[in-house]
Amino acid sequence: MSLGPDPPTLLRTLFDAAVAAADPARLLPGRLPPQSASRTAVVGAGKAAASMAASVEREWDGPLEGLVVTRYGHGLSCERIEVVEAAHPVPDAAGHGAAGRILELARGLSADDLLICLISGGGSSLLALPAHGVTLEDKQVLIKALLRSGATIAEMNSVRKHLSAIKGGRLAAAAHPARVVTYVISDVPGDDPAAIASGPTVPDPTTYREALAVLDHYGVDGPAAALQHLHAGAAGEVGETPKPGDPTFAGDELVMLATAADALKAAAGCARAAGVSPLVLGGDLEGEARDLGGSHAALAIGCARGGETALIALREAVARGVAHLSDPVFFVPQAPLVLLSGGETTVTVRGSGRGGRDTEYLLGLALALDGHPAISALAGDTDGIDGSEDNAGALVTPDTLERSRQAGVDPVASLAANDAYGLFAALGDLVVTGPTRTNVNDFRAVLIL
Repeated sequence: MSLGPDPPTLLRTLFDAAVAAADPARLLPGRLPPQSASRTAVVGAGKAAASMAASVEREWDGPLEGLVVTRYGHGLSCERIEVVEAAHPVPDAAGHGAAGRILELARGLSADDLLICLISGGGSSLLALPAHGVTLEDKQVLIKALLRSGATIAEMNSVRKHLSAIKGGRLAAAAHPARVVTYVISDVPGDDPAAIASGPTVPDPTTYREALAVLDHYGVDGPAAALQHLHAGAAGEVGETPKPGDPTFAGDELVMLATAADALKAAAGCARAAGVSPLVLGGDLEGEARDLGGSHAALAIGCARGGETALIALREAVARGVAHLSDPVFFVPQAPLVLLSGGETTVTVRGSGRGGRDTEYLLGLALALDGHPAISALAGDTDGIDGSEDNAGALVTPDTLERSRQAGVDPVASLAANDAYGLFAALGDLVVTGPTRTNVNDFRAVLIL
């Protein structure tokens, strides 16, 4: 059944389908381990932690206890599992306190006990327990610098893990010899469990030396205590995180509940139902947000022209790494068509404006499209929060640039100031969902009619 020709409505429908595909209430039933005769504890961290905990409670009839930590505003009421809200993306005292309690709960388990871990994106900030000699304030300063540097999530998490007493497999090590079963909703390109929420229950392949290399590469200087700890680790004076092959993890299990690819598949099915051909560019795209927007605009314009031009544009996109196609394309891309992608871009902050990755991507896209009459787009974070703002993302329509100039907002100046939020707010084109209580990271849809 067609959803109608209105691009904003169709784009929002695709976004909603992607988010629904990562809903823990749909994913957890029937996948929990058999109930143990001994103690069962639930811990977790991330933007989906509360909804995952609520799903476990509904499915688990036996005795249950536990604690999860989620972002402010993302909590839910649970009866047997305590839900704590804390700050993201810069950790705070609430997350610090919750992480300490989670670690102590894990340490109190025996070989006959079961620890269910609920892990989702955002857990790196929310599960904030600095290593010995490093303070919460030290980590706050360093994370703020990394967030502004343009470092990828994997690079940031290699630093976080080596300044933590709980990440990088240390939570599972603390729970040993209890059985640990981890349920994961992935928000990272490539879906590496060691990178999601900095992998508190899985082996860590990164090292102190690699963490120091990240800081050096981006020119990030940090508090003396944090740097001293990293250098001590690199010199072998501080123990490394548990590595792959460590027998501590031998009896543990990990279940991947949802990924960006799952969300894009759901959106693609929704597009087909509306009579629009979907072309999935990949769920693992990275890079500077504004640059990816410009590249996707070039691809969309090529697809709008059709024929050999569309194929050439697609080949160029693949060659430049702005499209990762898992399967060869056996058709000539032609309208109506929607380009779908996920992953996590970065923003190198140089201005003092407001915005997140998705609105910055869209502003870069809009400028490159220059009012193309056949192309509209939506980008949004599936957790409902783009960066640290109150929107999930925004919409671009053919008249976005024209309307912004009529409103007295210079789109070029807005991008230079990292103020994409301000521009889309002035146009009334922000996409506001509120917290979705899940997170498979960015969703992008470029519609060509």
